[in-house]
Amino acid sequence: MEQNWSHLVFVSSFLLLLLLLSKFILRKTRPHKNLPPCPPPYPIIGHLHLIKEPVHRVLQQLSHKYGPIFALRFGSRPVLVISSPAAVEECFTKNDIIFANRPHLLMRKHIDYNYTSMTAAPYGPHWRNLRRFSTLELFSTTKLNTFVSIRQEETRSLVKKLFRDSQQSFAKVEMKSRLSELSFNIILRMVAGKQYFGAEVEDNEEARVFRGVIEEVFALGGASNTGDFLPLLQWIDFQGYEKRLIRLTKKADRLYQGLIDERRNNKEGMNKTMIDAMLALQDTEPENYPDNIIKGNISVRLHETMI
Repeated sequence: MEQNWSHLVFVSSFLLLLLLLSKFILRKTRPHKNLPPCPPPYPIIGHLHLIKEPVHRVLQQLSHKYGPIFALRFGSRPVLVISSPAAVEECFTKNDIIFANRPHLLMRKHIDYNYTSMTAAPYGPHWRNLRRFSTLELFSTTKLNTFVSIRQEETRSLVKKLFRDSQQSFAKVEMKSRLSELSFNIILRMVAGKQYFGAEVEDNEEARVFRGVIEEVFALGGASNTGDFLPLLQWIDFQGYEKRLIRLTKKADRLYQGLIDERRNNKEGMNKTMIDAMLALQDTEPENYPDNIIKGNISVRLHETMI
């Protein structure tokens, strides 16, 4: 009897908490003037119940009903959906600063060093500084020409492997993984002067650990975290998502720090890597380029390869 009573008290307390949260969220999300049209939301979850596969078809149907610009709410997060090319152009030209900030997702907090990488940092001097570095030190014509030999070598290596595999007879080849390995090796050689993918490093322990971390980052990054939209689930770490992120971040941090220390101790070589360029800036601007910022940039380059 006492056990049943305790269970009833717990359930009642939980339902009361949900009711209070619902009222709090509804008060915060009360309609403002000049907002785009919006489907009727559910308490707490907002419009999450509308999002089903295929997502683009669902958004298309909503666009037909509510127009080319409409609002949604994914749990506690407001979302603006735009399907008009003219409106998209205006958002990223006249109003680009307004839309420059990224949402603070739990994945970004841990993998991107507390939102300090270029893909997670809020718009401001720090973000502009990272963008300037990427423009000049990675994507300028001069820098891309510096790394052209890396792209040629990796592409030539892939073609040779394909030729060897089909030398005896016609062979069916799965290209997706090979092209992914090609991209990773090119980026890693540009970033750190390392090669971690392919038959040549298949048995290398450091490469094996690195590949394992990349696979984990890809798996966690590709999965939606309901706690990002329903804060209550994040507070209780629903399904242990944050614990897994913390463990993964520690492993990734050790690998990135190892790459930085190796380049810091090895100043030789004609082709300077991204880490070398950031270490040079660290000497003159230590406050702008501590090791965590460099590690965040390594993480960003790898994320871009995954996409």
